[in-house]
This record gives sequence, structure tokens and C-alpha cells, in this order.
Amino acid sequence: QVQLVESGGGLVQPGGSLTISCAASGTIFRVGAMGWYRQSPGKQRELVAQITSAGSTTYADFVKGRFTISRDDAKNTVRLQMDSLKPEDTAVYYCNADVTRSFEVRVLNYWGKGTLVTVSS
Repeated sequence: QVQLVESGGGLVQPGGSLTISCAASGTIFRVGAMGWYRQSPGKQRELVAQITSAGSTTYADFVKGRFTISRDDAKNTVRLQMDSLKPEDTAVYYCNADVTRSFEVRVLNYWGKGTLVTVSS
């Protein structure tokens, strides 16, 4: 099986910074695109940022210039550096990844369980 485990969430003041990480583990042959989504109460889950296996990045308009996504393929990890945080960034942040498992050819999509980021004074 494959697991995505997020870490690094917590409470931060408006204008502050926080980095969250996600590690993929299990019987992995290859990790494709990785991304971060978020969901706040009463709202649908939305894409925050995504990075392909080639390193190409996509950001939601509401985080452009403030958040930076990066990956370490040797460790199968993806990080989200969040700067200039706003109260409206408060949400549960979920890791997402396309994974090809060992001895398989299918690409399956996996989700982590989420990490809570709270931006408040």
C-alpha cells in the first residue's frame, strides 16, 4: 500500500510563515505529480499548488507570490512554504499524489489525511 503523511501544521499569526510537508511511503515505483489542496469549513476542497515530476508548478491565484511548492524525489516528499499568511488561509491542507506502485503499471491517486493550518492572532 501507499501512504501520504502530512506534517508541520499549526497555529501561526497573520503575516507569518509556515512550512508543511508530505511524505509518500510504501511500495512505490514512481511518484508523478504531487500537490496540496485545502478545505475550510463550509467550503469545497480546492487546489492550492501542484508540482509535476518534471518540476513544473501551478498555483492558485489566491496564493501566487506567497506560497512555494517543492519536491524531493529521493525522499518522495513535497513541501509547501507558506509566507505572508492570512486568516483566510486557515484550512485543513491535504497532500495529493499520483503514484505508480512497484510491479504495477497503473497510476493511482492518493490523498493524505490532512494537516490543520490556523492563521490567527
